[in-house]
Amino acid sequence: MRLPIVTYPDKRLKLHSSEVVVFDALLHELLDNMYETMITSNGIGLAAIQVAHPIRVLIINLPDEEGEQYPDDLLEMINPKIIQFEGSTYYQEGCLSVPGFYEEVGRYERLRLLYQDRFGQEQILDAEGLLSVAIQHEMDHLDGKLFIEKISYARRKKFEKEYKKNQKSKS
Repeated sequence: MRLPIVTYPDKRLKLHSSEVVVFDALLHELLDNMYETMITSNGIGLAAIQVAHPIRVLIINLPDEEGEQYPDDLLEMINPKIIQFEGSTYYQEGCLSVPGFYEEVGRYERLRLLYQDRFGQEQILDAEGLLSVAIQHEMDHLDGKLFIEKISYARRKKFEKEYKKNQKSKS
């Protein structure tokens, strides 16, 4: 089932997400619904808070070289923690919760992540490039942060001006 996406400036996006302690059918249903929501919204990542569930859950499904996303490539990460990082990179980011706005954001180039899968089993993932960026972007959501908070003051003002203009044109 496709879930509604919470969009800026909804205050729920500022909530700090809680640890997941129960790995049950409800969690599995949420993960499945998040995947459908992300794919039908043309996203590559989605945090549970973006669909109004303030728990430490995120999913990522990067496209292949032809731009295709396959269910077998889906990463489901519960209670993720970055345990190592190095390097820095900039990447043009967008967000399903901030539609239509893209901006360069600085992130770690590589990271090692500890997380649990949908069954509560601990996993370790080494990520670099776009996967590293996507993980950090989604983890920011779990802490109530949006990528627009990581851009310069001048760029943030530009965003706010564009956002207000877009809102007026929708009215």
